[in-house]
Amino acid sequence: MSNHDALLKQVSITATDDNLVARFEIEGNIPGSGAYVVGLVAASEDYSSQRRLGIEFMNGEAISFYSFNHSLSAEENYDVKGVEHSGNVITGNFPKSAIHGLSEGHVMTAFSEADGRDFQSGVPVNESL
Repeated sequence: MSNHDALLKQVSITATDDNLVARFEIEGNIPGSGAYVVGLVAASEDYSSQRRLGIEFMNGEAISFYSFNHSLSAEENYDVKGVEHSGNVITGNFPKSAIHGLSEGHVMTAFSEADGRDFQSGVPVNESL
């Protein structure tokens, strides 16, 4: 994958009554071959409590939709029906429980991975929670 393929351009998260809606806008399209992951890292201000929310694609199709709570070493998998993608926009409808327990003063950034390697990290997230 070249450095210009599938770069995260803009990431936002908003809260609805039941969900956290994460929207990832990428440069180009989701890669049609190989593994590609987009997600969020949410942490307490001192990083003692962390959550990782992710959407994994294989050969252009969503195959995994999850959250991982580092404090509990527990992963929760969700139905990929909660993921929508079209062209350069990926939307994940995570349950609010995915970041349950993080304080108002939390830190949130976005990341992407390609074929098992870090591609981008620390991408700013526009929050409306």
